Formats: sequence, structure tokens, C-alpha cells
Amino acid sequence: MDILKDIIIQDLFLYLPKYKTFIMSDIHIGYEESLQRKGAFIPKNNYNDLILRIERAIENIKKKYVVETIIINGDLIHEFGKISFDEKKLINNFLDFLLIYGDVIILKGNHDNFVKHIVDKTDKNSINKNITIKDNWVIEDILIIHGDLVPKKEILKNIKTIIIGHEHPAINIKSFSKSEKFKCFLKGKYLNKNLIVMPSCNLLIEGTDVLHETLLSPYLKNNDLLNFEAYVIGDVVYDFGKLKKFMK
Repeated sequence: MDILKDIIIQDLFLYLPKYKTFIMSDIHIGYEESLQRKGAFIPKNNYNDLILRIERAIENIKKKYVVETIIINGDLIHEFGKISFDEKKLINNFLDFLLIYGDVIILKGNHDNFVKHIVDKTDKNSINKNITIKDNWVIEDILIIHGDLVPKKEILKNIKTIIIGHEHPAINIKSFSKSEKFKCFLKGKYLNKNLIVMPSCNLLIEGTDVLHETLLSPYLKNNDLLNFEAYVIGDVVYDFGKLKKFMK
């Protein structure tokens, strides 16, 4: 489904056909281990399910288009502090998997304090691959940035569309007495520019109910959120229209 012209929603991901670029956000590798350390019982198949979901999405795209670049839009890593050997190994395996499909660009999120040490080409313990680390990425008039910080005005000057993650948007959909939370994309405006908010790709993270919970991103705080459109991820992508209809 097209969320904007030349920007396609493919499951939890975005694809830019003009630029042969596949985008994912908020992987939070290590989140499961963090929950386990706190005593929570977590199924061990979450990582494999994510790999299969990415693989299926890219292969579906490749039936019609080409994928050359993969962008991780922040929060590849979950832990703020030092990561364990097992977590580092999992991150390396994940990046090796993505490199099968193209060059990888990692945009730093607020959780990615140690990401540069993992892919530092001068570190003998890091992977030495075709990986680039940046704070943000501009493709013509599209800015891709994690979403925890607003860049300098000169970066935004010629931008028409901003793609962020960070917020993990979701909405609660009620049916009679039952209520269920669904991950979703949001589309609205920020400083008269198109704004697309991506859901977290970590399947265990339900996300923030954007209508009832405190928002994190400066792109969404004090914004006219009720006029944002929601694209809900289920068995397919559902265009639910503007959020204000959920307040009725």
C-alpha cells in the first residue's frame, strides 16, 4: 500500500522504489534478554520470526522491484549500557543477514550508544562489512531520522517528507467489550512537511497507544495528532483514516 507517492508500506517496513531502499525501525535487539533478566518468560522464537518477516517482505518487494540499500532507522540495540557477548553476536548475525540483500545504513537512535563499536572497521572484534553509521540520511527531499531529536534548520530546508521511528505508534481498536492494540504507521504534518511515523519492528513491543499514552517524539508532541492518518498492520495493511474518528 502507498502511504505517499513512491513510498510503499510493506508489512512493518517501508520501501522507496525510486531509490531501491528498504527501511525498518526500532529493532531493539536485546529486549528479550532484558525482559528475561527481570524474570519474564519470553518465547525464544521472536528473533527468528523477525528474520522470516523481513525476508518475506523483501522477497515480496523483489517480485516487482530491486532492493539495494537497507536503512535501520534507529534503536538497533535495546540496552543503553554495555551489551553482552550473546547480544553482540546476535547483532552481528542480524547485520550479516541484512547484508545478503544490500548495503546497510544504521541511523543512530537514543538506544544506540555502543553501535559504532560493533561495526567499527578498526576494531578487530567488530564486523568489517559494508555498513555506514549516520545520525540521519537525506535522499533528495526525504529525511530519514530516528525521531528523538529534531535536526538543525538547514537540514530541513529543502525537505518535503520526514520519516521517523522512536514512537512505536499503535492504536487500541475496540469491538464490543474486547480491545486489542495494533501496531500502525502514522501520516501527518510537521512544519508543513509530510511526516511518516514507523512502528517498531520488534514483534514483542506492542507500542504506544498514540491516543491515550504519553508521546515521546518532539515531532508529535503539541502536534495536531487527531488529523494524522493511521495505517494499521494486521494480516494486511488497513487504511483507517484520521485518528479523530477513534475519539467518537
